[in-house]
Amino acid sequence: MGAGREVQISLDGVRDKNLMQLKKLNTALFPVRYNDKYYADALASADFTKLAYYSDICVGAIACRLEKKEGGSVRVYIMTLGVLAPYRGLGIGTKLLNHVLDLSSKQNISEVYLHVQTNNEDAINFYKKFGFEITETIQNYYTNITPPDCYVLTKNITQSQNKK
Repeated sequence: MGAGREVQISLDGVRDKNLMQLKKLNTALFPVRYNDKYYADALASADFTKLAYYSDICVGAIACRLEKKEGGSVRVYIMTLGVLAPYRGLGIGTKLLNHVLDLSSKQNISEVYLHVQTNNEDAINFYKKFGFEITETIQNYYTNITPPDCYVLTKNITQSQNKK
């Protein structure tokens, strides 16, 4: 970046006292409104849901839900990942996603997946850079936005070898 001072990007956990930050971000970022279950799942996922701060300003978030699969294994569902438009391209979304992928690996979680609207090429390309693949198309997944169809993007995680 050159001569400017280094700007700090930091992540913070979501708790009851800062949940409003996540709600405000979601209102600004997404065309759908999220219900109480979304926020309960985000809080329950603990370290898998993070707020991103750029110079102490809350500019992005990732919110996940942990799901039990048959056989007892757990997978991570990325409910939302977003960064406010003026702060995109600075590595904030990358930092949020890498946090979840690294945490999944450390906790021996082998699968992370999400839904993306079929016309959201920026998001599809972003996730593909991290090794996500389109594994399914669901017709009429969304009820109040056009197009209503989504892709399911899935990444299988290689387990972390470092036993600390």
